[in-house]
Amino acid sequence: MLFSGTKLSDLSKMSVLLIIAGFAAVGSAAFIFIEIAEDVIEKEKFAIDQAATNIVNMISSEQLSMIVGWITDIGSVPLITILSIILAGYLLFFSSFSAWVTVYFAVNMIGISLLTKGLKLLFERQRPDILAQYDGTGFSFPSGHTTGAATFYGFFIYLIVISSLDKKWKWPINVGLMIVILLVALSRVYLGVHFFTDIIAGLLLGLSWLFICIGALELTIWRQRSRQRKSIS
Repeated sequence: MLFSGTKLSDLSKMSVLLIIAGFAAVGSAAFIFIEIAEDVIEKEKFAIDQAATNIVNMISSEQLSMIVGWITDIGSVPLITILSIILAGYLLFFSSFSAWVTVYFAVNMIGISLLTKGLKLLFERQRPDILAQYDGTGFSFPSGHTTGAATFYGFFIYLIVISSLDKKWKWPINVGLMIVILLVALSRVYLGVHFFTDIIAGLLLGLSWLFICIGALELTIWRQRSRQRKSIS
């Protein structure tokens, strides 16, 4: 019994799986992030960064660059901000979800923005190239487009999972959203505004924060429902 009148068994199987997966993901991500961060502080060179650059040089073309430019915009701050406001409005006024979903969605998006900016200022890693056209300004580590895409589209995946949508639609939609997150991250390397380790760190940070927020949300909703059952009884 964790709280008065509540039991761990009150949690749904999905909630338990999400919380366990969240703890595992956060622990693994934190370890890898710290390992990369230590080398960034010491200004070490990463072989994987050079390998990624070599691959980009081999596949680069004018047509592909145009497509990748469109993809990277999907993770841009203006678009993610607008979409976040729209989604928050929908969750709060039109959806059947608990109001806590909106609260933690806001914490998810505002929190990752502050974390990303704070870490960029802490590490002060210079970009491989400065391209204002693709928001390639400021410090490089971790990638802001990547953290933003991971937390926003990742939360959308969570909403699809817990929704009443037919399972035959859940899988293709969520796989598509996962691909969007990966493509946004990889687009930053292709465009030359981030190192490969920047997007790895961005994915680790973004997904870790996402799981923390989802885990806290699930526990909050569980506690709320337990209190409601207790008041009825």
